[in-house]
Amino acid sequence: MEVLIIANNRGELYINDQIRAKEVLVIGPTGEQVGVRSISDAKTLASYASLDLVLISPNANPPVCKIMDYNKFRYEKKKKEKDALKRQRANTSELKEYRLSPTIDVGDIETKLRNVIKYLQKGDRIKLSIRFKGRQMAHTEIGRDVLLKFADRLTEYADVQEAPKLEGRQMTMLLVPKKDMNKDKK
Repeated sequence: MEVLIIANNRGELYINDQIRAKEVLVIGPTGEQVGVRSISDAKTLASYASLDLVLISPNANPPVCKIMDYNKFRYEKKKKEKDALKRQRANTSELKEYRLSPTIDVGDIETKLRNVIKYLQKGDRIKLSIRFKGRQMAHTEIGRDVLLKFADRLTEYADVQEAPKLEGRQMTMLLVPKKDMNKDKK
C-alpha cells in the first residue's frame, strides 16, 4: 500500500512522529545509505544521534528519510532563499526617467539632482531625456551640454552607460550607479 503524504505547511517537511509510513529508506547524517528500516528503528537511530528523522521524499517507494538537524536545515534553506531574493533584486534594478529641458533653471536642476542621487543610492538606473520643441532643434548642442553637466555633477554616484544621443526630437542618456557605491551600502 503506497501512502501519499503532502507536507503540512508551505515548504515544511514531516519530521519524527509526523511520519506515518511503516517502512522507510534511511539515509544517515553523513549521507550514507543505512537501508530500509521500520519507522520505529529509524526514529531510534535518529534519537541516538541526537538528530531528527526528516521525510525527504514521501512519494518514493519506500519513502526516503534522512537523519539530520532539522532546525539547521530550515535555517540554511531560508538563508539560501534570502540570498537568491537579494541577487534577484540586484539584477532587476528599476529604470527611472527624468525629463530635463534645454532651458532648465538652476533650482530645477538642484531638485532633480537630489532625487536622482536618492535613486542611484538605491541602485536604480537613471534615464535622462530632453525633448526639443520648435526652434530648439537647431541648437541640440545646448541640450547635450545640459545632459553632460548634469552627469558631471553625479560623477561620484553614477557612471554614464550611454552617452547623449539624439533620436528624433528627443535626446537621451543612461546613467548607472557606481559599483563601489553599492558595496559601501552593505
